[in-house]
Amino acid sequence: MTLHVARVLAVFLSDVDNARYGVDLMEQSGLGSGTIYPILQKLQAAGWVSSEWEQEDPTELGRPVRRYYLLTPHGAEQARQRLAELHQSTAPAPVTGRVVKPA
Repeated sequence: MTLHVARVLAVFLSDVDNARYGVDLMEQSGLGSGTIYPILQKLQAAGWVSSEWEQEDPTELGRPVRRYYLLTPHGAEQARQRLAELHQSTAPAPVTGRVVKPA
């Protein structure tokens, strides 16, 4: 689990029922398209994320259609577990009874 993947998963987990499109994920995570899209491809290949294209007419929208990404139930479960493991592995070590005073 890289920091970038963790940031993308955290965005998804902030509202698991909300489908996200690429630019939204970039803005929320602070990552660029060259980072976001490879992560989305990997998450989709792992079954953590599903995607579908907007079915609207781009002329009516006044913009290109968007591809929306959504965490699958399995992906949400795995994301929560992996982020918890990451948090636990990066937490400071517990302080023992011995205090070391600076010199």
